[in-house]
Amino acid sequence: MELLILKSGQDYIRFKDHEPILVSIDKASVFPLNQMKVVQRHEFHIKEQGFANVGIKKLVLTEEDI
Repeated sequence: MELLILKSGQDYIRFKDHEPILVSIDKASVFPLNQMKVVQRHEFHIKEQGFANVGIKKLVLTEEDI
């Protein structure tokens, strides 16, 4: 499974009540690949708010039996 995620420096972005906050990866907001335009708009607005080193990343998840 591949998902989109926003990262700022070493932290990840979570949207709570439409406001971005810095969190660890397990709390980050994730988006399906088909929502790239939504994520790009989020990225633009986050940069406008002064977040540093913001970028869109692809998070690749695998599922395996253990």
